[in-house]
Amino acid sequence: MEFDAAFPLPSTASQATAFLYVLPCHGEDLLKLGHSRDPLARMQSLHPRFYEFFDLDQAFALETETVREARTLETRYGRALAEHSAAAPLTVNPAAGGHTEWYRGAYAVLAALAQAQAAAGFTLHAPLRPWLRQRLAASGELLYAWTRLLDPLHLQARGPDARASPAQRRVADVLDAYRSEQLDLARWLPPDVLDWHAAASLCR
Repeated sequence: MEFDAAFPLPSTASQATAFLYVLPCHGEDLLKLGHSRDPLARMQSLHPRFYEFFDLDQAFALETETVREARTLETRYGRALAEHSAAAPLTVNPAAGGHTEWYRGAYAVLAALAQAQAAAGFTLHAPLRPWLRQRLAASGELLYAWTRLLDPLHLQARGPDARASPAQRRVADVLDAYRSEQLDLARWLPPDVLDWHAAASLCR
């Protein structure tokens, strides 16, 4: 069976909330500003190893009651940061449509604006990592069925120099997100998948 499906995160379509997110790049004064119903899905669309690409200890998100509210905040903040506009990193997935709303030297300004919104009653997830960890854990029950879509032959342990297929790399990247957040994959996955991931993981 050819495996080409993205990890099926639980739908948030029934939830009214939305988020204005600020995602600083790791080790660089560059960040992504945007809005989304689901920041985790958005981060995954921007970069398969978002947990390494973005600094999740500096990232934050304002929770709003509606998408319109989050979009309005994004527009307002973006206008205030016009002089900080920057090109998107070349490693960002172009198919994700994330080539705009990148800024340099804007983190302190956005952090102050977010704190002001929090004082006005908005829920501020700062840093974003605890929210992300909770979101990943809530999706853990889907991991078993998703990894079972792999051809059983693909679940053979691979040496560190072996080249992973695109399908294997997609699976390993998602499982590495759990590993990066110290979530125990043994809660959801059988031994053969755990053994395969131990060999395929890029988290060392």
